[in-house]
Amino acid sequence: MNIDPVVTPDSFPFEVRWYGLVIMLGMILGVIYSLRKAKMSCISTEDLLDYVLFAVPVGIICARLYYVLFNLSEYHSIGEVFAIWNGGLAIYGGIIGGFFTMLAVAKFKKMNFLSVIDCFAPGVMIGQILGRWGNFFNAEAYGALSHISFPFIGDIATPIFENDYIFRMVIENDRVGTIAVHPTFLYESLWNVAGLLLIHFYFKNKKFNGEIALIYASWYGFGRFFIEGLRTDSLTQGAFRVSQMLALACVIAGITLIIIGRQKAKSKAKELDEYISQFSEPSEIQKENK
Repeated sequence: MNIDPVVTPDSFPFEVRWYGLVIMLGMILGVIYSLRKAKMSCISTEDLLDYVLFAVPVGIICARLYYVLFNLSEYHSIGEVFAIWNGGLAIYGGIIGGFFTMLAVAKFKKMNFLSVIDCFAPGVMIGQILGRWGNFFNAEAYGALSHISFPFIGDIATPIFENDYIFRMVIENDRVGTIAVHPTFLYESLWNVAGLLLIHFYFKNKKFNGEIALIYASWYGFGRFFIEGLRTDSLTQGAFRVSQMLALACVIAGITLIIIGRQKAKSKAKELDEYISQFSEPSEIQKENK
């Protein structure tokens, strides 16, 4: 089964692709969600939108540059480099670009950077949840051959879900027909849904500024490490998959910093309790007067 990645008819003056629409929808919903979380952190709508104004375009540019740099042989003209509607955005490039852009804006506005990225982390996850479906419409980011008979099957096996394209990613060619492969876009989307639920319910209980962003990095990195191992189109550096190396680094750094942050938060809470107790307990003079 083929799905046309182009939304607009041939008579339309320019192409509009599902890939771009899905990513744009993810960004919009992510920003709306982040605005709600900003209120909990006493960050104004105006301030948060300033971050969006700079971080989103820089993030898209960096996501594209990251992908192109690891696939230079695929591009033969400047026009192809800018044709992002054909696919080819690397989430790590976008996150790195957005991270440093928000850091610069936070320094300029003299705001708490860690509190800001806590608000944006779940919004980014929403963007990823929906953005992966752009890969679905472009029939890209697929995984290795799947031998699982249910539900990831193809026409070469018993077609229990022959027409259910959403629950299986397929490659079509003239030699083998349609074969079943792991729908890694779906795996990652569902993994991020679980992560978003975790962050959503934990947000108000965070122990220190930056913890939500670290939970996001650890959660996403852990899932991406294993999902990336199933993909056949990974960006590589020598014999290593770049995304797997970055995912592992995110997990190690994220968990380590969460442990350190919670220990510091616990120590500060203990010091505060001791300080308050000095004023709540009656002094020796008060005891004698009694």
